[in-house]
Amino acid sequence: MGSEDTGSADTRLPRLRLDELLDELQARVDEVRGTRDRLNGLLEAVMSVGRELDLPQVLHGIVGAAVTLVDAEYGALGVIGEGQRLSEFIPVGIDDELRGRIGDLPSGHGILGELIRNPRPLRLAELSEHPASYGFPAHHPHMHSFLGVPIRVRDEVFGNLYLTEKRGGVDFDAEDEAVVTTLAVAAGVAIENARLYEEGRLRQRWLAASSDLTSALLSGREEAEVLDGMLERASDIAGADMGVFYLVGAEGELRGSLARGEGSDAHRGVVLPSSEGTLAAAALTQDGLVTVADVESDGRITVQPERWRGFGPAVAVTIGTKERLSGVLILARRRGRPSFTDAEITALPGFAGQAALALELADRRRDAEQVSLLEDRDRIARDLHDLAIQRLFATGMTLQSARRFVEHPEAVDRLTRAIDDLDATIKIIRSTIFGLREHETPGTVPKLRNRVVKAVDSAAATLGFAPALRMEGLLDTDVPADVADEVIAVIGEALTNVARHAEARRAEVSVVVDSGVLAVTVRDDGTGIRPGGARSGLRNLAERAERLGGNLSVMSRSGRPGGTRLEWRVPLPTAAE
Repeated sequence: MGSEDTGSADTRLPRLRLDELLDELQARVDEVRGTRDRLNGLLEAVMSVGRELDLPQVLHGIVGAAVTLVDAEYGALGVIGEGQRLSEFIPVGIDDELRGRIGDLPSGHGILGELIRNPRPLRLAELSEHPASYGFPAHHPHMHSFLGVPIRVRDEVFGNLYLTEKRGGVDFDAEDEAVVTTLAVAAGVAIENARLYEEGRLRQRWLAASSDLTSALLSGREEAEVLDGMLERASDIAGADMGVFYLVGAEGELRGSLARGEGSDAHRGVVLPSSEGTLAAAALTQDGLVTVADVESDGRITVQPERWRGFGPAVAVTIGTKERLSGVLILARRRGRPSFTDAEITALPGFAGQAALALELADRRRDAEQVSLLEDRDRIARDLHDLAIQRLFATGMTLQSARRFVEHPEAVDRLTRAIDDLDATIKIIRSTIFGLREHETPGTVPKLRNRVVKAVDSAAATLGFAPALRMEGLLDTDVPADVADEVIAVIGEALTNVARHAEARRAEVSVVVDSGVLAVTVRDDGTGIRPGGARSGLRNLAERAERLGGNLSVMSRSGRPGGTRLEWRVPLPTAAE
């Protein structure tokens, strides 16, 4: 019995050692399998991060991959901005509701700031025990274990990966640190690729905007409309909340402004004798691109600073050169938004230069068109004088000579009327020639002839047809400015009455200066003035004539066919007066 017991014990001992060896082998196999799975996961994470070219998607992908690789409950990526502060903070593991209760995202203090100041991996078993730890704000989840790794793009520290709360209540180990550090290297490459792609895409959008701006200006579209479209495109490309374009004069004065976006009403139509104390002045002083971190509190803005209330980052660029300056373009973002990055505004000076060139080309095109128009008017006037008037005059002389050979009284009367009509036609053509040859100087008050034409043309929309117009005499030289204003008012009032009451199909306006008297006549073929109808408009016209020593006469036939003939006559002052 004793020998059998001893043999049985000796048999069990090797079996126990074999079980231990098998367990150890299984553990090693599991460890190798886990390492293989982690390496495969790391490879997949690197590949997935490298597939994206959109920078926000890349950053989110990096955080998600890091959390998965080290089995962390929470993760975040902080992007380092100006002043060694976090300009962006992308968390994972905290939903939107909890994020809203926590409040503002971190800016780079406490333990997060420690990684910014000392960009090297940091592992902690207990966050609260580190000297730089500030604790957590209200509603923030409790966190203990921590792993932080910097992300470098070439020699620049782009930001940091923050991972907390490894699942299972264990600490992050050296292998976790190695895996996340490897991911951070791949992340740096992916971020650089995404940046290059974004810069290329932005440059392409700026070039397309420049091309569209040039095409629009050279196509003859209204300059204000084109500049408004420029503001919209520039704001969209740069991610600005508002765009402003100040028109700057030769002496630095602000001649007006256009604006689009949030709060733009306060920036439209700004006219100032000088640009001093405005953001435009800062751009003009530096003759290029100016960036502002907080435009609301910028000390250089002393004129109407309240217009910038609620805005933070801003950028201003001059459009044109000192010798030929068009204006200043300003883009601004609401307070709390990140500052403009170099990638967003690198192409802005080139866009401004192209805009200045397009504006100058548009000015040259308008000047060339104006010269061509004036040359055409001179040619038409010359042809009318040399051809039409001479032929009409010759025809009139022939009819006059033929009249003495006609014996029938009715035929004589018809010849006389035809000769009178030819004389009137010659006067009209001579008046037209005078108007064609009168070129207005830019910046001066428009001539009466042009004002009359515009007044009659503007009434066409209300009347439903274009009235006929006849002008005769030295309207632009013999009619004083105050009387010219009355003429425009009389024409407008008379044609308005025709549109409202006459139901006319045709109307004719004549403005004649003859023998020191100005006569404005308006005829229509309408229903005439109805008995008992309102006459307040006619009374106004009569009072205008009486103030100038003239009179108003109205002849009207009611019904249809009917019509009204209104004549407004005033004496003109002589040269001695």
